[in-house]
Amino acid sequence: MIATGDITGLILAGGRAQRMGGIDKGLIPFLEKPLIASAIGRLQNQVGPILINANRNITQYATYGYPVILDETPDFSGPLAGFSAGLKACKTPYMLTSPCDSPLLPLDLASQLANEMERGNFQLVYASSQEADGKVWAQPVFCLIRTDLLGSLERFLQKGDLKIDRWFKELRSGTVIFNDANAFANVNTPEELQNLEKISR
Repeated sequence: MIATGDITGLILAGGRAQRMGGIDKGLIPFLEKPLIASAIGRLQNQVGPILINANRNITQYATYGYPVILDETPDFSGPLAGFSAGLKACKTPYMLTSPCDSPLLPLDLASQLANEMERGNFQLVYASSQEADGKVWAQPVFCLIRTDLLGSLERFLQKGDLKIDRWFKELRSGTVIFNDANAFANVNTPEELQNLEKISR
């Protein structure tokens, strides 16, 4: 059994949010609280320590009481740059990643991914969502990673590749399909924000 305390939660708030006009997504109000607060609320009972990966508004993120870590590259290189920063700061054997803008993320995300990791002896397990029409979509920014993969990730990034699914293909990776597609819905436009608020009310 992978214990809760052996998993560090990494909340990814380091993106540029171009589709939202460049606003810092983690700080957008959702049901009157910043989106990051929803992510923390849904993750905090699933993991031990929590880290926040952000590249601006550091002092605001620090008010939540968790360490804020920055990408090593200043050019918003996407989630893998956040993964790399997180793995370097992580002191537990496993790290669970989640973006800051999916306020309905599953409350059993860690336990489901951990069970699959042990069942298949995987190095990394990511979430997938099943839509009402049966279509399954990979949700690779929601994943449980063994912390000893830092070297593999650094070698991958040194090649100049930033595609998350290509790195996963180099590993023993598995997935867990969740039936609630809304659980992974994220906020890219003001309309999506309103829809998610409606669903969660």
